[in-house]
Amino acid sequence: MPVISVPYAFNEEELYVDLRPIFGHSLYLKCEGFNFAGSIKLKAATEMVETAERDGVLTPKSVLVESSSGNLGVALSMIAASKGYRFLCVTDARGNLSTRLMMEALGSQVHVIADQEANGGFLGARIEYIRALCASDDRYVWLSQYTNPSNWKAHYRTTAPEIARQFPRLDVLFVGAGTTGTLMGCARYFREWHRPVRIIAVDSVGSVSFGGPPGRRMIPGLGMSMRPPLLDESYVDEVIRVEEADTIRTCHRLARRGFLLGGSTGTVVSGASEWLARHDARELTAVAIGPDLGERYLDTIYHTNWLEDIYGKDVLNSREMHAGSWDSDAPVARWRRRLDLQTGDLNGDQHHQLQDRKT
Repeated sequence: MPVISVPYAFNEEELYVDLRPIFGHSLYLKCEGFNFAGSIKLKAATEMVETAERDGVLTPKSVLVESSSGNLGVALSMIAASKGYRFLCVTDARGNLSTRLMMEALGSQVHVIADQEANGGFLGARIEYIRALCASDDRYVWLSQYTNPSNWKAHYRTTAPEIARQFPRLDVLFVGAGTTGTLMGCARYFREWHRPVRIIAVDSVGSVSFGGPPGRRMIPGLGMSMRPPLLDESYVDEVIRVEEADTIRTCHRLARRGFLLGGSTGTVVSGASEWLARHDARELTAVAIGPDLGERYLDTIYHTNWLEDIYGKDVLNSREMHAGSWDSDAPVARWRRRLDLQTGDLNGDQHHQLQDRKT
């Protein structure tokens, strides 16, 4: 039984989900969200903070500041609360409300950037705000997840060796590309490993990380509106770009099997499933890294009104999404038919009581 005194001391590192029953391909999903920060970003946050402390950059008077679309901000909020630092997260209007409330509950300050750049992104505006802030007050310490080598080193030390221990015959690894910290850390580790591993980067359509035109991206997490400074494409064998509608359908398909996972995880699984469908993967050992869980997306990708407003009413009308799943409307219809039959035999008061329970 683990007993801890600080929240970042716990992280479940050996949980994998076999996705073959859902998608029909041999694919193991490494679930990284089972810690007090709720995502894989805890690893990078811990490494960056502890490195800054060892280097003397962070002092008791320091105020941490970072740009984040959500998950890193939560991880840093948790660490700052535990260590006694003040923390300011600079985010933007795409961030989930629940994530912002979580950071504030942990005692952090959140500044929301509302103005987009010319290419439709928010990142440049967030970074400019932080630079101006740091120039105005030397108490602010910007960890800069986009350029900080501790970001990828965290995964070189932890995530990649964890996978290697469980899958010594690994053939293919699917990794989402945001800051590319996870991607670069794992790719560097497996480049030095005893057998070749194919590294597949999974990006969002509209991201410019690997080139291509910028586009609208409404799901925070993966993708960048500028080329990631940490990225070295020589370590990447292939790039898959996933439409957000496919991310949403994958998340809902997983949820119908009881796995409520986050938008970044849905993107990675969607890209991995598509790649495996195009290749003869019967003899391959394939692993995908799932960065987050789904609770923070309840007001976005799991919310009908949000989905219909942004992607239209047909976003979930996909035969593939329903493959192998049960008809979720059928039990409701049967219940309603039984209710209609029963209410004919009830008096007025009993009918109202039943309607109250129904509501």
